[in-house]
Amino acid sequence: MTFTHFAPPKPMFEVIKTKHSRLSQVDFNNIPFGRIFSDHMFVMDYQNGQWQQGQIIPYGNLQLSPATSALHYGQAIFEGLKANRDSNSADILLFRPYDNAHRFNHSAVRMDMPEVPEDLFVEAIAQLIQLDREWVPSTTDSSMYIRPVMFGCDNFIGVRSSDNYKMVVLTSPVGPYYTKPVRVVIADKFVRAFDGGTGEAKAAGNYGATMYPASLARQKGYDQVLWTDGVEHKYVEEIGTMNVFFVINNEVITPSLDGTILHGVTRDSVITLFKEMGVKVTERRITTEELFEAHSKGLLQEAFGAGTAATITQIEELAYKDKRYVMPPVQARTLATKVKSELENIKRGLKPDTYNWLVRI
Repeated sequence: MTFTHFAPPKPMFEVIKTKHSRLSQVDFNNIPFGRIFSDHMFVMDYQNGQWQQGQIIPYGNLQLSPATSALHYGQAIFEGLKANRDSNSADILLFRPYDNAHRFNHSAVRMDMPEVPEDLFVEAIAQLIQLDREWVPSTTDSSMYIRPVMFGCDNFIGVRSSDNYKMVVLTSPVGPYYTKPVRVVIADKFVRAFDGGTGEAKAAGNYGATMYPASLARQKGYDQVLWTDGVEHKYVEEIGTMNVFFVINNEVITPSLDGTILHGVTRDSVITLFKEMGVKVTERRITTEELFEAHSKGLLQEAFGAGTAATITQIEELAYKDKRYVMPPVQARTLATKVKSELENIKRGLKPDTYNWLVRI
């Protein structure tokens, strides 16, 4: 098998190890998503126009002023990526961390924040994972979720970009984000993103604005919202936690990246794998009317989401206003099932990584 090998550099970060590990307190057979955090975290400050030396320190609370600018003006971005145990060795495999580093910087530019050198971004994660490698789960439906975040931290109340920033990387052993197919309601009132806005940046405020509509959807028995364009509510864009794919008459269709949709790393991986399988994939705008017409003719064969946290998640039902569109049984959805298997096999070292997606620790 061919992998991209990562040889950790000589230590460039100060490391302060915890005196009391919490590892023994974790039940790795029952891991809720996003609620358990590993022993250590990475922190690095941007001051005087440059990044200072990073540190790996025990996981704990940050001390912040109530005047911290990000709390008032939302200048904050984040990323999400995963690590898994190699099925053939004791190594840990990071999945496409350089792509996440690139997207992190894309978000930083849009939010007028300093970029982080991609090698430094990956090295920080690799050394953090190396220190807490025993926290990486070994079961097939679990992984290590990695959350880099950066925010403005000037102690100043005034509408301008911060001069000082803090970057933090947390790691969290996780089970599946969704344990079953999801029911999704299509947005017809609220809006996630407009052309020219911050929709394709992984900015904290993008998610904050979706909380209320998502809460309303849950009250009606739905798991997530499928967002539509902000002008006509005509074109589907993405789901709150993942990009979306449809299989119509054996063709895989996903909304094109037109500036309002997150450039999903899992999305790109799915497209690449489908093309390798010889499946026709089209990236284009798709209307709600086209979906409903395809459903009425029996041509809407599959619908699923793709994201780092969600991996590949089947959509059980689409709802729009007062109408419900139930999807075919999961057992009949061969394409989503196959691409999920291919993707997971690469992530866990069970299949050759011909795209050099993996970084080995």
